[in-house]
Amino acid sequence: MIVTTPNMLRIQRAVVVGKRAYHDLLTLPGNKPIVSSGPPGYSAVSGHRVTVFGCTGFLGRYVVSKLGKQGTQVIVPYRDEDEARVFKPMGDLGQIVRMEWDIRDENTIAECLRHSDTVFNLVGREYETKNFDFRSANAVGAGRIAKIAAECGVSQFIQVSHLDASKTSPSKYYQAKAEGEELVKEAFPTATIVRPGPMFGYEDKLLNNIAIWPIWWKLNQGRTTIRPVHVLDVAQALVNLISQPRFSQTLNLPGPSTLTYEYLLDLVSSVTLQPPSRAPDLPKAVATLLARLAQRVWWPALSPDEVTRRYLNNSEVPGDWDAVGVQPSEIETHAITYLRRYRSAENFVRPTVFPPRPTPVVGEY
Repeated sequence: MIVTTPNMLRIQRAVVVGKRAYHDLLTLPGNKPIVSSGPPGYSAVSGHRVTVFGCTGFLGRYVVSKLGKQGTQVIVPYRDEDEARVFKPMGDLGQIVRMEWDIRDENTIAECLRHSDTVFNLVGREYETKNFDFRSANAVGAGRIAKIAAECGVSQFIQVSHLDASKTSPSKYYQAKAEGEELVKEAFPTATIVRPGPMFGYEDKLLNNIAIWPIWWKLNQGRTTIRPVHVLDVAQALVNLISQPRFSQTLNLPGPSTLTYEYLLDLVSSVTLQPPSRAPDLPKAVATLLARLAQRVWWPALSPDEVTRRYLNNSEVPGDWDAVGVQPSEIETHAITYLRRYRSAENFVRPTVFPPRPTPVVGEY
């Protein structure tokens, strides 16, 4: 039997890890030092304590996973215990700290971030509920978190907004996102604003929704332009901001290509090997009326504001991917990964053929 002593463990650590170097030290505003140590990967100690509000959402799960793989201690505020269970294996023992919170309770917010050096706010809702309207979820809540983060001495605050956030947008969702940016900047002047485009991934509301409900993506005759971006690319960009901070900046993270909904419908049909949808192209007034009627059900359904967004082209601002050290990938690269489950058994392993990309046509506003 081999007996392991503390001295042997220290010698082994020195051999495997080596000596610390200058690149292991990061100085945050206020001269707060962050020192990383340990072996690279899951069992490392990055020296960071990070709180990720909105971690149970689509993007948040991937951000927490990537942070955990770097050895970062992550505080994951949750509202539903069942949704928080997925985080347990994402980090080494004691690195993932789950805490219950309420966006309207300042005491729970302060408790979640008072030991953190970096705070991500990914909280947002694309539809309204009886408890939270667009402004409460996307603007007021963001400002409240930023205010408390500033009071608690947090060094870095990263607010995730939307590529099309604008106070003059016809969409209430985009208006609320823009107001949220203003409230965050007012409370935390050095905050970093990140504006990703529409994201696609395994649990997305883009490719999956097109495969299930193609009728709602034919609005505006499918001519509306979109700049889809892979959720893993956005998650990696956010994680990189910890080691490569960009204070007081607004970073746009659109997808690498501008596509139309018509092309995405053809793409989903080609990848799933399902015939193109024969659903009619609904007029905007009819689609809005049906969306209003759908609000009577208790589960999330297409909202009138989402109908409005289906007629709005994504902003054509240039991307800031170089600043975050990420090369965004095209949607065709990952389409089969997320859409294969919609194939029949007999077509499951057939090769994928993508439709030719048409010249984008400017949609109607």
